Amino acid sequence: MNADLAPFDLRGQVAVVTGASSGLGRHFALTLARTGAKVAIAARRSERLAELAQEIAGFDARALPITLDVADASSVRACVEAAETELGPISILVNNAGVAIDKPTVECSEDDWDRVLDTNLKGAWLMARETARHMIGLEHGGSIINIASVLGLAGAARVAAYCASKAGLINLTRALAVELARHDIRVNAIAPGYVETDLNRAFLASTAGRALQGRIPQRRFGRPEDLDGALLLLASSASRYMTGATLVIDGGLSAQV
Repeated sequence: MNADLAPFDLRGQVAVVTGASSGLGRHFALTLARTGAKVAIAARRSERLAELAQEIAGFDARALPITLDVADASSVRACVEAAETELGPISILVNNAGVAIDKPTVECSEDDWDRVLDTNLKGAWLMARETARHMIGLEHGGSIINIASVLGLAGAARVAAYCASKAGLINLTRALAVELARHDIRVNAIAPGYVETDLNRAFLASTAGRALQGRIPQRRFGRPEDLDGALLLLASSASRYMTGATLVIDGGLSAQV
């Protein structure tokens, strides 16, 4: 590797990616594996994880599929223990698991609210807490990357719980950064704008989606690879003096009034 790029080298590192069965989580796992990391791919849909593990093995990298419910503390503990036992000390956590429920607030139930907050915010806290415990115990530090959203910075109709959860995640990032810095654990966030994946492709191609695209200064939706630079920066030692930051990647959407 070129000496100038050495800080971005993830060979020998162990990463855990939650929500890795589809969408951005799947892409993040592939990106980290291609950059040399051993990756624990965690999600509820185990059959999709097996397919992803085979794909990663196809380019001579290693992935460990782990069935995980981020809102369940016992499942979180088992995930972190399995990753560390099979792959080695965890140095990177990507808190990507998330859900959204698209309903007017007056039609949302308490169960709807709890599902979103439990997955997006409590789940990220549980994973960060358990991973930090292992990092502190082994005295090796590391990087925790929370996947937030531009909707954590501004509101939007019909997704109040999602907006609240992502705003909470951004401030949780700051709080954990302050608390864990003395253990050489960096905590940062990525706040993507509208990034095209299999999960939202139909909506983004709709009339409403095209209208949304027109409000983005770059006049296009993001692609998963548009997040790779931020991901690799925060995962690697190239960001060794960064903690508590939120990197917004949205084509300029949040920059305008």
